[in-house]
Amino acid sequence: MKTYEYTNGEVTILWKPEKCIHSGVCVRALPQVYNPKERPWIKPEKATSEQLTDQVAQCPSGALSLKK
Repeated sequence: MKTYEYTNGEVTILWKPEKCIHSGVCVRALPQVYNPKERPWIKPEKATSEQLTDQVAQCPSGALSLKK
């Protein structure tokens, strides 16, 4: 399964597009980080590590996870 990594220097977000159900939870929670119209679409440097950790924990499909 393809996995993409995005880091803010403290935590790394792992995104597995095949698992993503596009529920929009990530975009609604942190629109400054997640913007599907831009590339890269995840910009973790625009939020704190705590905000990212909290948001990733809400991903309903498990497409987003963290590597610390």
